[in-house]
Amino acid sequence: MTPAVSPDRRRFLTAGAAVLGAAASAQLWLPAAARAAETPLPDGVFSLGVASGDPLPDGIVLWTRLAPDPLNGGGMPARTVSVEWQIAEDERFRKGVRRGLAQARPEYGHSVHVDVRGLRPGRTYWYRFRTSGQLSPVGRTRTAPSRLSSGGQLRVALASCQNWQHGYFTPYADMLAQDPDVVVFVGDYIYESTPSATALRKHEGTGEPYSLTQYRNRYAQYRTDPDLAAMHANAPFVVSFDDHEIDNDFAGEIPQDPDKQTHDSFVARLTAGYQAFYEHMPVRASAIPSGPHIKMYRRLEFGRLARLNVLDTRQYRSDQVTSQEAAKNPSLTMLGAEQKQWLLDGLHGSPARWNLVASQIMVAETDLLIGEGKQWFYDAWDGYQVERNALMAEFAEVRNPVVLTGDRHLTMISDLKKDYADPGSDVVGAEFVGTSISSNGDQDQAAFRKEWDPRMPDNPHWKLLDAHRGYHLFDLRRDGIDARVRVVDTVRQPTAAASTLAKLWVESGKPGVHVV
Repeated sequence: MTPAVSPDRRRFLTAGAAVLGAAASAQLWLPAAARAAETPLPDGVFSLGVASGDPLPDGIVLWTRLAPDPLNGGGMPARTVSVEWQIAEDERFRKGVRRGLAQARPEYGHSVHVDVRGLRPGRTYWYRFRTSGQLSPVGRTRTAPSRLSSGGQLRVALASCQNWQHGYFTPYADMLAQDPDVVVFVGDYIYESTPSATALRKHEGTGEPYSLTQYRNRYAQYRTDPDLAAMHANAPFVVSFDDHEIDNDFAGEIPQDPDKQTHDSFVARLTAGYQAFYEHMPVRASAIPSGPHIKMYRRLEFGRLARLNVLDTRQYRSDQVTSQEAAKNPSLTMLGAEQKQWLLDGLHGSPARWNLVASQIMVAETDLLIGEGKQWFYDAWDGYQVERNALMAEFAEVRNPVVLTGDRHLTMISDLKKDYADPGSDVVGAEFVGTSISSNGDQDQAAFRKEWDPRMPDNPHWKLLDAHRGYHLFDLRRDGIDARVRVVDTVRQPTAAASTLAKLWVESGKPGVHVV
C-alpha cells in the first residue's frame, strides 16, 4: 500500500495556491452571478493550510480553517462563509470525483470539516478549497483499504508531544519523505504553557490559554509550523488529545491545581479547549463538543490487516493517586465503564490480523525506584493497577495486540506482561512509546543515560530506551511489523538530519517485540 514517492507526487507539497492558480482559474466552480455577489474576504484566508483525517474505505474528512489573521482570533467577519471544496484522482484536478459547498461558521472559528463519501478504497486523492477568489494549497490523502482486503501493507507513523517553545517540528520533514499512509497522533498537539522569554520559539499571548479565542490563537500558532503543515497536507491524520491540549495532568473535570481553578472555571476551560481542538483537527461531526465533553474514542479499520482503537485516557479517568498502595484501589478507572467495554468488544470481535490501540499514556510498567521496591509513574496506567492488569489479561486472548503511545518524551519500547509483579509472567503484546516531536528539546544524552540506564534491570520488559527527538514508523504486513525509530540530530534549527536509531520486529502470533 506504500508506493515509491515520485517527484510528481512530492511537487504539490511546496506548491500552494500560486503554482496551481493558473489551472484553477480555468475551473470556476461557482456561477458568475454567485461569484459577483460574494463580499470579498481579507487576503490569506488559507493561512493555516489544509488537512485530512480518519480515513474510511469510501471516505475521508477534509479540513481547513479560514484565518487571514490567525494569531489574533482569525480575522474573519462575523458571518457564515460558503467554501467550495473539490477532490480529484490527480493533483491537477483533471479527474474530479466529488465537489460541493461547505459552510464556514463563525461559531466554529470558520473551520471547515467535509466528510466526503463515495470514494474508492485504498486510493490516493488530491483536494483543495476555494472562497472569495482565493485558492487553498492542495492536499493529498488516502482512503483505507476495502474492509475485506486481507493482504497488502500499511505504513503508519506515530507522533506526539510537539512543544512550540522547545524546538522546531523538524521530524515531520523526514516523516514526509517516508510517505506514510496514515499518521497516528496520540496527544499534546499544543502546550498550554505561558510564553517564555528564553524559549527558542516563544508562545503567542501573555499567559496560559483559558478562553476560546486564546486556545484558537495557540492552535493557529502551531499550525503555522511549515513542516507540520506540509505533513498534514500529505497524509491523513488520526488524532486524539492528552493533557496539554487543556491543562497539565488533568483528569475528567479535575484540573492539576484545583486550589487555583474552581470547578466552574475549569469546566469553562474544558469547553473552550475542546472546541478549539475540534476546530483545528480533521475529525468528523461526531466529535463536535457538547460543552465540557467531546467524543473522541473511536475505531478505524484498515481492511483485515489492522484495526485501530483510539482511546481517550483523560475524560473518563479517576483522579491520579500519589502512592503505591492507592494505585491498587480496584475502584480506579482510566477508561470509564462504557469505553472499557467498547474497547474489549472491539478487541475480541476483531477480524484483523493486527489489533492496534492508540493510548495517550504508557501501559507498560515504569519502576522508577532502583533496587528493591517500586515507584510508579502514577499519571500513566501504573496509577491504575487493577484496570491495567485486567486489560493485560484480556490481551492474552486477543490476536496480535500492539499499543501505540506518547506522553513520555522518550522512546520506550516494551513487552506487555500479563502480570508485572511476576518476572516470569507471560508476554501478551508489545508497546511502542513514541518519542516527542520537539518536547524536551535537544536533550543531553549522557545525562539521560546516567539517569535511566540504572533503572533497566528493574524494568526487564523494556527493550529500547532513548531520548532523541523524532517519531516511530511501522510497516504492517500479515507476517509481522517492521518498526523503525526515526530521530533527528536537532530541533533547535529549522532543518535537521534524520536517521534510523533502531529497527525492531513484531512477529505475527508471537507476542512481544524484538530489536533487530
